[in-house]
Amino acid sequence: MKKAVFIYSPDQLTYKFSDTHPFNHKRLHLTIDLLKNIGALNDEDIVPARVATDEEIALAHDPQYIEIVKKAGHGELTAQQGEPYGIGTEDTPMFQNMHEASALLVGGTLQAVDSVLQGKSQHALNLGGGLHHGFRGRASGFCIYNDSSVAIKYIQEKYGLRVLYVDTDAHHGDGVQWSFYDDPNVCTLSIHETGRYLFPGTGNITERGNGEGYGTSFNFPIDAFTEDESFLDIYEQGMREVFEFFKPDVVLTQNGADAHYFDPLTHLYGTMNIYREIPKLAHKLAHEYCDGRWIAVGGGGYDIWRVVPRAWSHIWTEMTDQPTPTGSLPKKWLAKWQQESPVPLIPTWNDPNPLYDAIPRKAEIEEKNARMLEKALHIIRTEKNRS
Repeated sequence: MKKAVFIYSPDQLTYKFSDTHPFNHKRLHLTIDLLKNIGALNDEDIVPARVATDEEIALAHDPQYIEIVKKAGHGELTAQQGEPYGIGTEDTPMFQNMHEASALLVGGTLQAVDSVLQGKSQHALNLGGGLHHGFRGRASGFCIYNDSSVAIKYIQEKYGLRVLYVDTDAHHGDGVQWSFYDDPNVCTLSIHETGRYLFPGTGNITERGNGEGYGTSFNFPIDAFTEDESFLDIYEQGMREVFEFFKPDVVLTQNGADAHYFDPLTHLYGTMNIYREIPKLAHKLAHEYCDGRWIAVGGGGYDIWRVVPRAWSHIWTEMTDQPTPTGSLPKKWLAKWQQESPVPLIPTWNDPNPLYDAIPRKAEIEEKNARMLEKALHIIRTEKNRS
C-alpha cells in the first residue's frame, strides 16, 4: 500500500470562468511545480483524475440541474434561463464545456476515495476538489458541482462508512452541511469567518443538524481579523472533541487556503503557521480514529501566487511523512513564476515577521472567539453525553 497518492490531470485547469475571475486553478500547476522543485512529488505519485459519470454526480445533484450545466457549457442556455440555477451569474459565469470540467473535479475526488477505501493508499489528495458551496439544484460561490457532497454519498453507497467532513476554508461549508443536515452517519465540522461579514452568511453555532441528524453539525464561526493562535486553538480543541464524539470510519478534509492575511476575499489574519498545523492534526487523528483513512481536497484560496502553493504543499508533505519545508523556496521556481505574478513572491516557506501591523482589537477578538469555542465545546460534550 502506498502512503499517499496525488490526484491530478492538467485538464483540471479547464475549470476556468475567465481570466479575471478570482477562482483560478492555475494554483494547481503552481503547487505541483513547487512540490516537484523541492523533490517532494514525483510523477509516480500522481494518479490521473477520472471523469465522474452523470449517475455519480446525481448522488448529490438533480439530474435536471446536470442537464442545465451541460447546456450552459455548450452555448444552449441564456443567462436568464440559467439564473434560477445559479448559472451565468457574476460568481458562476458560463464557460465552454463547464460540465466536462466540473465532472473531472468530482471524478478526481472519487478517485481519491477509491484509492483510500480500496486499500491502494492510506491517504489521497485531490487539490482540484473542495467546491463546497454547490447545492443539489444550484451553483453557488464559484462551485458548480459539490465534489465533497458527491464523494460522501459515494462513500455511503459503495462502502457503507461513517464520514467526518472537516472544512477549514474561511467561507462556511454550507453546501456540504445542508446536504447531510439530517443524516446521523455524516458529521460536518466547519471553522470559518463569521457569516456576519462574509459569504455565504451561514455557519452559526446554532446550526446543529435536523431530525435524526441533529447533533452532527458543528460550526466554529470566528471573528474577522482572527490571528493564528486563536484559529489554531479553536481548530485543535474542536477537532479532538468532534473526533472523540463521532468516531468516524473515514475523514474528508477540505483545505481552503483563504484564511491567510493576503487573501483578497476574506478578513482573517492567518499566516503560513496555520497551514503547517492544519494537516498535521488531521493526519494524527486520522490514524488514531480511522486507521489512517484520510482523503483531502482543496477549496478556496485566491492569492494564488503568494499563499496557495506554499499552503497546499504542506498537505502533501504531511501526508507522505516528509520533513516540513523550511527556509527558502527554490530559486528556479521563484524565477519562473515571478515573471507572471502581479505581486512580489514570498521567497521563504515562512511568512515575513511581522506580516502586518499589530491589531488594536486583538484581545477583544480572542475573547469573543474563546467564548464561542466554550459554547461550541459545550454543545459537542452535550451530544456526546446524549449518545
